[in-house]
Amino acid sequence: MIIVMQHGASEAQIQSISKYLTSRGIHAERLDGHEQTVIGIVGKSGGYDINAMATMPGVQEVVRVSTPFRLAARTGHPDDTIITMPDGTRIGGDAPSIVIAGPCAVESYDQLRRTAEFVRNLGVRFLRGGAFKPRTSPYSFQGLGFDGLELLKKIGEEFGLFIVTEVMEPAHVPAVAEFADVLQCGSRNMQNYPLLRQLGNVRKPVMLKRGAGATVEEWLMASEYILAGGNQNVILCERGIRTFETSLRFTPDIGAVPVVKKLSHLPVIVDPSHATGQREFVGSIARAAIAAGADGLMIEVHHDPDRSLSDGAQTLTFEQFEELMGELVRVGDAVNRPLLVEPFNHTPAFSRREPSPTMGVVEPRAK
Repeated sequence: MIIVMQHGASEAQIQSISKYLTSRGIHAERLDGHEQTVIGIVGKSGGYDINAMATMPGVQEVVRVSTPFRLAARTGHPDDTIITMPDGTRIGGDAPSIVIAGPCAVESYDQLRRTAEFVRNLGVRFLRGGAFKPRTSPYSFQGLGFDGLELLKKIGEEFGLFIVTEVMEPAHVPAVAEFADVLQCGSRNMQNYPLLRQLGNVRKPVMLKRGAGATVEEWLMASEYILAGGNQNVILCERGIRTFETSLRFTPDIGAVPVVKKLSHLPVIVDPSHATGQREFVGSIARAAIAAGADGLMIEVHHDPDRSLSDGAQTLTFEQFEELMGELVRVGDAVNRPLLVEPFNHTPAFSRREPSPTMGVVEPRAK
């Protein structure tokens, strides 16, 4: 159930609806759009009078939502959700598509710093790197843990990069949130409901990866757990699904981008590295994702992928990543979906704009 408030409804009128529902033991989640506010009723569907609510001051209409993902649905939230980072960088809506780049796993200070410096000089604003690594084999490299988080934070601050890293356990969420700017919930944990509930308690963006065997509806239902907890900063990440086809590691579902954008207001990005599992195909899927309207990409980069400790086969070299960034800029311009490129120390040859007086100046991140 969604209660759509009138354009210009007062704060007192909005609070009156919320108090009405709360007094009946009903959890209500408020969603503020550019022009209107909607109130989503989460959980049980009884205990309230629809006709009474429809006639309350400030109410435009009461809508029954047929989809089970009430808060993630575009039905009651027609405006795209736009996530704003501390420095004003935006994700979603009409904002430029972002690129999240970096190694699969944090291996050492030197490895992470070399990669961070390289991608930042190409205009990337988001650094990925796994400190905790869920691996199929218990004998594979599992990450540096909290030492890896320390490295991410230190190097991220040095180069003005926002940190994206995975959290695997509910108990780790508060600690990881102190180091990361975006918390990643991996595909293996898409339906780890205790973890999703804990992520709903933080107020930092959460990137929710689609499970390898999950339908779009199941993916959106997983996001509902985070939204229902009060965290509205959810980014969906398509990273390929398991099908009968075995030529790639997974089947990249590019069609999921427009489908999810029709069903939901949440930003959608694509991870072509995990979707393909082979670096020679990463570029094709990345270009297709931008053309399909993705709000961003997450791409694995390493100075020596063949010697990396995790997922080297799908990781781009520095040279491959630089070439791909140039291609993505051109694709983005062609489909009126520009790429966010903010050079740090120099302007790459593919930049379509002259450096402004503020380029290369890294603003301090909000604490």
